Amino acid sequence: MMTGYYDPKFIVLSVAIAIIASYTALDLSGRVSSSSGGKAWGWLAAGAVSMGSGIWSMHFIGMLAFHLPIPVAYDLPITLLSLVMAIVVSGFALYMMRRPALSASTLSVGATLMGIGICAMHYTGMVAMRMSPPIHYDPPLFIASVLIAIGASFAALWIAFRLRKKYSSLAILAKLGSAGVMGLAIAGMHYTGMAAAQFAPDSICLGAQTGWGIGDSALASGISVIALTILSGTLVISSLDAHFAAHTARLAQSLQVANEQLRNIALYDTLTGLPNRLLLEDRMHQALAHAQRNHKSFALLFVDLDKFKPVNDSYGHGIGDELLKAVAHRLTNSLRREDTVARTGGDEFLIVLCGELGKAADAAMVGKKVLQELSRPFHIGGNALDISCSIGISVYPQHGSDVNTLVANADMAMYQAKKGGRNDYRFFGPEPSPPQVEGTQ
Repeated sequence: MMTGYYDPKFIVLSVAIAIIASYTALDLSGRVSSSSGGKAWGWLAAGAVSMGSGIWSMHFIGMLAFHLPIPVAYDLPITLLSLVMAIVVSGFALYMMRRPALSASTLSVGATLMGIGICAMHYTGMVAMRMSPPIHYDPPLFIASVLIAIGASFAALWIAFRLRKKYSSLAILAKLGSAGVMGLAIAGMHYTGMAAAQFAPDSICLGAQTGWGIGDSALASGISVIALTILSGTLVISSLDAHFAAHTARLAQSLQVANEQLRNIALYDTLTGLPNRLLLEDRMHQALAHAQRNHKSFALLFVDLDKFKPVNDSYGHGIGDELLKAVAHRLTNSLRREDTVARTGGDEFLIVLCGELGKAADAAMVGKKVLQELSRPFHIGGNALDISCSIGISVYPQHGSDVNTLVANADMAMYQAKKGGRNDYRFFGPEPSPPQVEGTQ
């Protein structure tokens, strides 16, 4: 059997290219998965060419590192076919990275197909030698090379999927370590496949006897330079794209935060965080439209705090502000999620009972609950503060058919409650209020 030998420097070069190609694959998987539309397909195509060229360069340089005691060259068309196979396999791997999830079955099938594709590339490259008689392969080593290719593909896909959207310093170190493992696995497959090749003693290389044969050591150096240039250029472009994407994401996040802040300023009271007049108007019109559409009722409760001015005068506006916050908290907790409580100014609040009312007594029950909640002492700044409130209630459609009328009538009813002694609620109207719930007077 004819035996050959390897040029050590080209072995080292092939392994280095395999590691760099693996790192490029890990980096490109993130760009492909984080992009969308035409940009994602552009990255996939460019990544397939770059990654496929890198893997193919590793294999081809590894074969050029192999020397037999006869002239050896490689058929150009068949060699180019092996390059196309490498690009197709790389494109398939990057396409799998676009999936939102990667199940064990999908990973296994993908790794098997990718491993077979890598083996097809390698052994097609061996066919390019056009040996006569043909190369014979040792079955155990041949099977081992296939299994190594599938195992390497499985690890590569799994690692790439796990690290595809991570760009921290720790993730970069993880990618470097993973690229080393993947590169060694790919090189291991190649050299196992080369070890499986057995050449007859009287073999001749037909590729060296044609004008289409390539096999100069200088060519290996040239290919390595081109491969490294392509891989390095791809990494630089990918890094720049990631940088600009991260910068754009930060700007978008800052804009979102700014918009949210402007929205809060426009729609919410800066002190209590409750809806302000603008948002309250929208909520009341929504409640009115819903009631009109479904022929139902809804109610407005105008709440004015009693004895709030003495708190400001005695304890200062800081304590007064904290008291208003505490009142807002209790009011919010007293209502259902579909209801709205807003601060309309000073110590005045307006409640919109958006839920459907079966009868006026339902609004009276809410009024009673609010009175009970605000009559409990507030403990603020080491002070126990006792206040109460007066509530005016208007109900659609009995007390008005539009928002402005309902608000004005609830306000008028609130003043009636204050004139009646405070710490009470009143329905709008000159007629007596509906029967009071026991314990509210």
